Amino acid sequence: MSVLRFFLLLPALALAAPDAAQMQRGAQLYAEKCALCHQINGAGVPPIYPPLAGSDWMLADRARSIRVLCEGLEGAITVKGQSYVNVMPAQVLDDAQAAAVLTFATNSWGNAAAPFTADEVRGVRARTRFKTYEALVKAASFQPLPVPPAGWRVREVAQLPEHCVRLASRGDGATVYALAQKGSVYFLDPVSSALQPLIRAVDYLGEKPRDLTAVGMAQARDGRLYFVTNERITEGVEFVTNEVVIWRTSAEADGHPLQPRPWFTVRYPWGVGPYNHAVNCLGFGPDGMLYANSGSRTDGGEAGHDPKFFSGGETDITACIWRLDPRTEKPQIEVIARGIRNAWSFAWDGDGQLFTVSNGPDANSGEEMDAIVPGRHYGFPFQFSDWPVRPGSPYAHTPAPPPGIEFTLPVRNLGPAAGGSAEKPLATFDAHSSPAGMIWCGDDWPAPLRRTFLIGRFGNLLGPPAAPEDVGFDVLSAKMERAADGTWTARTSTVLAPLGRPIDILRPGPGRAFILEYTRPTNFREKLGWLPGRIIELSAAAR
Repeated sequence: MSVLRFFLLLPALALAAPDAAQMQRGAQLYAEKCALCHQINGAGVPPIYPPLAGSDWMLADRARSIRVLCEGLEGAITVKGQSYVNVMPAQVLDDAQAAAVLTFATNSWGNAAAPFTADEVRGVRARTRFKTYEALVKAASFQPLPVPPAGWRVREVAQLPEHCVRLASRGDGATVYALAQKGSVYFLDPVSSALQPLIRAVDYLGEKPRDLTAVGMAQARDGRLYFVTNERITEGVEFVTNEVVIWRTSAEADGHPLQPRPWFTVRYPWGVGPYNHAVNCLGFGPDGMLYANSGSRTDGGEAGHDPKFFSGGETDITACIWRLDPRTEKPQIEVIARGIRNAWSFAWDGDGQLFTVSNGPDANSGEEMDAIVPGRHYGFPFQFSDWPVRPGSPYAHTPAPPPGIEFTLPVRNLGPAAGGSAEKPLATFDAHSSPAGMIWCGDDWPAPLRRTFLIGRFGNLLGPPAAPEDVGFDVLSAKMERAADGTWTARTSTVLAPLGRPIDILRPGPGRAFILEYTRPTNFREKLGWLPGRIIELSAAAR
């Protein structure tokens, strides 16, 4: 609703003064739900939380104000001439409660507006992603913690202030950091058991709205944080472009790394359709080098037909694993392995062998786990899982492989979990289960997890017929076995299930795993809304 239209409606709306009982209910709810950020006097905390007192933004559009309360808000807004870039989650209020809070906020601290009604809220809510109050309640509910294996325990560590995608620490019991999808960095405060803001995205990205996501983070031994952003560039370029920036902070000062600066920047053509998997996972190898996954820009090598997008398939720096030297100020990409569609996570075992876990295509091949040997090619986009190259390709558009190229097949899963069995091994996990975070559990871990990988699976994003049942939403253990011919198999078991789309796993110290749940629902079939999840800890019960 425009400001002009709002004022034209005032004669009809403003005749009814706010009901005293509704204002009182609104004041109580405001104190409980809103005052922490916007302050009890509505002044906000500029430039982080906007004021509600005298808020031209809030008063200008009633429907928008309702939507923000019922659905949440992220991105840049301007209030009283100042820009704010932050995230506000949906508030779990029923229609009458939401109307009371809005009536209180728009009629306090010098504000004046017609009262809100439950019917008015209900009508706007029906056009939000949650549709009804009941749907919001269901989406907002944290599920009970999963039952751990015998001899282990699980506990909630912290709830997320916004959607977070990565955890990082030095792994020696030092501070744990969380990277938010929009670029802010939080640290886990051991006193409050909460994630506290450390680096705001606006501090290094500026206030101008940007089509950007942050998706990878690692911490070096000297305490510096490295994290990566991918930004969609549409102006001044021949094709829509992905700009990759790896940011590096200062070394630790006063206990925390600060002041992120661009350390490495590169561009390549944005992906075809939704398949720009970006540069995401970062990790330091036993050699001290920084490794990065550069995901594919296609689903299966397709060209695409939109003239605004590059139609040449993969590039020299996509669908591969990079290595960069953190000792230099101007690092160069060294591609150590190709043919990896999207290794959202990777880790080294106790012998220094690098393994990756990758998301597969929309076709129903298995999700791959690969043992990486520098210089080898792992198939994408010519081969999926261990399927035949041709004519077994699921796509007519899959290109023919270059002559003379040899592909290294994925790890074969012998089960009993994640789709494999000794009688019918699978390379490697259920289709569409989206393997995500991954850590190595060394000799300092108790049995049965000692010398296994823990692998979280984000869960399917496709429904039937591609994924007739929900898959993923769990954490697996994979015990690796290498045959005489150099091939690998994994004996895979379920450790924790169900989980709210576990997107990353961190080893904060011996015998402990922090699991980052991206959101709260533990299945796909109910299609609940997405609200920020939590961090949970798996540890040995004897600790």
